[in-house]
Amino acid sequence: MLFILAAMITLPFLAAGQETYQWVDEKGTVHFTDNFSQIPEKYRDQVKKKITPSEPVPSPSTTSPQAKTPPGPPVEKKDILGRGEDWWRNQAMEWKQKLIKAQKDYATADAALKAKEKELEDARFKPKSFQRKIQEEIRVLEEKANEQKTRLDEAKNMLENVLPRQAEEHSADPNWVRVE
Repeated sequence: MLFILAAMITLPFLAAGQETYQWVDEKGTVHFTDNFSQIPEKYRDQVKKKITPSEPVPSPSTTSPQAKTPPGPPVEKKDILGRGEDWWRNQAMEWKQKLIKAQKDYATADAALKAKEKELEDARFKPKSFQRKIQEEIRVLEEKANEQKTRLDEAKNMLENVLPRQAEEHSADPNWVRVE
């Protein structure tokens, strides 16, 4: 993290008059390079190209009060790693989809488990070997239901706790990770 911050501070001085490229990988790490061929192919469509001016831009304190910049398009808000609203909303939507799938999968596994338990109850007068077979099937279904419950809990935790905390830690707008 400190390395990235140092690179962001020193990069403008080192790259005066050069093209630089920036991209964010799937882990959220921001990368910089001045060589386009070093960018992995799967990130090339999201690369932000920056051309650093060869002369430093004067700071607002050194410009005359009469020199006003014309209003331009609104500046997109970003977090401290340069990720904008779209990135955060995509993360939230990805976890929302995982939550919906986990809810469906858990409901299916739980229904199958209950049906098999009912089958075992109805088989109390059948041979013990048949009952043991059903008991083994119940054990397998319990494991599947527990796995789905774990996935369900993970997705809920990501949406309710982890993503909002990460957004706060990275100075992102907390509304970006809220999904309905």
